Amino acid sequence: MIKNIRKKINNGDLRRFRFWLQIFFFLLFVYGGYLSINLGQNIPTFACGFNSEGQGATCYLIPLQHQLALSSSTLFSMAGIAVLIGFSYFVLWFLVLNKGWCGYACPLGTIQDWITSLRSRLGIPYASYTWEQFKHLKKIKYILLVLMVVIPMGIGAGFFSHDMSTPFCMICPGRTLIPIFTGDFSQLTIDFSSKTKMILTTLGMLITGIFLAGSFFKKRFFCFFCPMSALHFMLSKLAFLKLKKDGSKCTKCGDCYTVCDMQIKEIADDVESKNILQDDCIMCLKCVSACPEEGALEVKFMGIPVFEATVEGYIKRMEKENKNG
Repeated sequence: MIKNIRKKINNGDLRRFRFWLQIFFFLLFVYGGYLSINLGQNIPTFACGFNSEGQGATCYLIPLQHQLALSSSTLFSMAGIAVLIGFSYFVLWFLVLNKGWCGYACPLGTIQDWITSLRSRLGIPYASYTWEQFKHLKKIKYILLVLMVVIPMGIGAGFFSHDMSTPFCMICPGRTLIPIFTGDFSQLTIDFSSKTKMILTTLGMLITGIFLAGSFFKKRFFCFFCPMSALHFMLSKLAFLKLKKDGSKCTKCGDCYTVCDMQIKEIADDVESKNILQDDCIMCLKCVSACPEEGALEVKFMGIPVFEATVEGYIKRMEKENKNG
């Protein structure tokens, strides 16, 4: 029984499964509020709080910035316990899917995949980075993560204006784009109420434009710069869901690298590491689906294999792709 279930999963169509799971999470996070769904404010993905009516949950980065902007005396008092509790809830949510939150649940990630699909239908080739460019890009998400912590704490200490409020949210494309799907275009404006807000909202509009243009020419463009992704990776070793590699079975055919939206070379080149998850990985599992070597790549949940590369599964998926052109 269990063997047959595992065989069916390993031979399954990952693309179709991922498509429908992304739709599910998008509807949940963007429209769940209309059904009185509220999963809380500690979700480890961009369930945007500025989507005020439709939100079914709230991205953890919003309360985190608010909490860090408390005065030092408040932050390091008993009130700081609330900050730790919020972070604990965030970690508990994250442990379930690991970076699968990026590849399957993130509304911004889904929007990028839709843009990629449009580009593909138009027959426009996507861009790629050189290895040197890739190495430099990897650093940006960590810089943004540090700034997202330091600036709010600077607000609480009186070094920065409270008009900065949630600085990352002000420049995040999620704030401007996600509410549009519920008919709310109010975030597509520049706030002239103060100089600080004017600068941040102008920067937010500029970054939204870069997000749309970049996502059209590069798969998962924004994910390279995402501070949430950096925070995920710092906690990834604790997560229940793991991406594993058996280097002794790898022939370095490069199929996993070919399908990787994030151009992660280590997935193909590294035959030493068993835990193959990298910081830019969105855990979409395309690499496992594309691997032709039995057991070379697999996904485990709390040590139990849930999806692995098999020759039979590879052949079935290739036959289906060839049939569909």
